[in-house]
Amino acid sequence: MSAVHGLTDEQVALVKALRDFCRRECGTREQRDALTRGGREAHSEAVYAKLAEAGYLGISLPEQYGGAGGDLMDQCLLHEELYRGLAPVHAIGGTHTVAGIYKRYGTEAQKKEVLGLIAGGAPMAISISEPEAGSDAANIACRAVRRGDDFVLDGQKTWCSAAQHATGILLVARTARASGRHQGLSMFFVPANAPGLEIRPIETMGGPLVNDLYFTDVVVPASALVGEEGQGWRQLMAGLNGERLVAAAESLGMAQRTFDDLLEYVKVRKQFGRPIGSFQALRHRIVDLAIEIEAARALHYSTVRRLQAAEEPEEVLVRLTSMTKVKVTETAKRTAIEGVQLMGGYGYAVEYGMEKHLRDAVAPTIYAGTNEIQREVISSSYGLR
Repeated sequence: MSAVHGLTDEQVALVKALRDFCRRECGTREQRDALTRGGREAHSEAVYAKLAEAGYLGISLPEQYGGAGGDLMDQCLLHEELYRGLAPVHAIGGTHTVAGIYKRYGTEAQKKEVLGLIAGGAPMAISISEPEAGSDAANIACRAVRRGDDFVLDGQKTWCSAAQHATGILLVARTARASGRHQGLSMFFVPANAPGLEIRPIETMGGPLVNDLYFTDVVVPASALVGEEGQGWRQLMAGLNGERLVAAAESLGMAQRTFDDLLEYVKVRKQFGRPIGSFQALRHRIVDLAIEIEAARALHYSTVRRLQAAEEPEEVLVRLTSMTKVKVTETAKRTAIEGVQLMGGYGYAVEYGMEKHLRDAVAPTIYAGTNEIQREVISSSYGLR
């Protein structure tokens, strides 16, 4: 594995340990059903707690805050393997996005508190989108008004992943009306049980993965402000490269697991007296999927290393992370679509799990910036405006 993908011996050991963890804790359909109410939930507190106990949730956090001091590649490998292993830990993506923002912009006291909570197993969520501010995130209207030593929050947020499981929510709200649409935004940490906050799950084809949030006179202290007042947009943009790559890592894990399940199926399913994987029409399509997944992995790992080295202009890195997000998420979706098709009627059957792979693979092409928006970012980096 290290020779093929350029991983260090420590990273190879990490991958092996994570695969063992997933096999042990959620390796069978019966285990996953027991952990997720028969597949109705995407997050298991029990599995998440075991990840924290093993030290995995703090893998990329500094050691002084309870972490392991790892890097972005370690974090991406963690997400890739957990999604490959079908671990029900839906809250981990938002949690590590919040962690990244605190690492950059939190005060020492905030880092000790929040990063310590994250390493110890407390899920977090980040809330940006609103009914009129999705891809147009600069149109945020949720308000934060200073009142003495506090801020009072009012407004609605939507599509907030895993908020129903979170200990706290990092909120992007408007603190001022400014001449620039991207100005006047700030970040606040809001406890999930804060008076005046209502969290209402949204039913989706993947289950209750996301939530509407309603803030009605929610009071937080001024110390809940993360970073500088009015600089929320800049702070948010600074973390997008890493967020895109973590989202891509999850899709890479999805793609590999979908491929593995499909390959196993076509080797044992027989028609016309032979395994269906022996027919050229199918085996060539499966080979094409394998090629696409390897290409996606090579792009992803290369981009992670280039971002870590940070020796290239920011515009190039933004282009690469957007390209990676598009390539990997669309590879995962294509793999799942082909999996359903090649399995025929069984691809639609809940029993076989391929239809869930498809439902899961669609969402990453939308969140962390839709792939349509990513293509706009990429085209702008080439001067095509």
